[in-house]
Amino acid sequence: MKLDDDDFALFGLPARFEQDNADMAARWKALAAKVHPDRFAADGAASQRLAMQWALRVNEAYQRLKDPLKRAAYLCELRGAPIEANENTSMPAAFLMEQMEWRESLDDARSSAAILAIDKDVAQRERALLAQAGQALDERQQPAEAAQAVRALMFLSRFRADIDKRLEALDESS
Repeated sequence: MKLDDDDFALFGLPARFEQDNADMAARWKALAAKVHPDRFAADGAASQRLAMQWALRVNEAYQRLKDPLKRAAYLCELRGAPIEANENTSMPAAFLMEQMEWRESLDDARSSAAILAIDKDVAQRERALLAQAGQALDERQQPAEAAQAVRALMFLSRFRADIDKRLEALDESS
């Protein structure tokens, strides 16, 4: 185990999108316990600093691996298809039209039921895009295709945050 191992190697997992969440959580708990700074309290300041670095590295890796969107983005990066979300914002026209329609629907929605219906559609689209990214990474070995799906998922994630804000605003006004 080295600090510069990729997250999958660190956790002893295959570098795949599909993962067993329970297994991943168990591995994280075991690694976190192994490198916890308290275990090195008697070993001096240098050992504790190193243990703190390890603990941070293990926790950061787990945060990246347990979230399907972050895991897909990470795999794209590892396979030479960086997401470049700030530089590469081009999306297919059909996706952009879908986004515009959802935004207009959200602007027009006056009830939580209407907003939740939009959220349901967006969640369904998210699941489809995650499946597409996973298949592109694990089955077809097409990281560029997966990166496009990840960028779309990032759009949807921001839109779902807007949906949550609208729902909160409705709750506060009632």
